[in-house]
Amino acid sequence: MKSGIRDKAQGVLHEMKGKVKEVAGKLTDNSKLEAEGKAEKMAGKAQGKVGEVKRDLGE
Repeated sequence: MKSGIRDKAQGVLHEMKGKVKEVAGKLTDNSKLEAEGKAEKMAGKAQGKVGEVKRDLGE
């Protein structure tokens, strides 16, 4: 698998994990878990964008 596609897929996975953590944090009133989820979600979005750029560049 090319690195661009792999980065995009991993980015989506991190976004989903982050969303689950964020919702779990809200439901349990755990602000630390909620913040962790938001951070992981944003990191996943960034990684997905990196994957798109790599794919566009042919890497």
